[in-house]
Amino acid sequence: MRTRTRDLDIHRLEVAPAWPDPTRSDVALCGGPRLGMIVSKKVGNAVVRHRVARCIRTAFGMSVLPVVETESFFVVRARPSAADRSSVELADQLARAVRP
Repeated sequence: MRTRTRDLDIHRLEVAPAWPDPTRSDVALCGGPRLGMIVSKKVGNAVVRHRVARCIRTAFGMSVLPVVETESFFVVRARPSAADRSSVELADQLARAVRP
């Protein structure tokens, strides 16, 4: 599932309960939603990119972790306009995008 907000592109993959195969030893077996981020140089210099990544991480914890109980993978790509947003604004966008 792909969702676009004003400042973020969010890709979500729901994983079946039987995945990963318990006989495999090369796959981590912890549960809960997982987050991957893409913050490119278009967003800004290194200081700005790290601030945006911290804001996305905080927003994910505030808006997604309490709501999503299934094993899910999220990949969030920040658009250049995300550099001007606070973690509260990004959390609001993530919460609207994750709502069923």
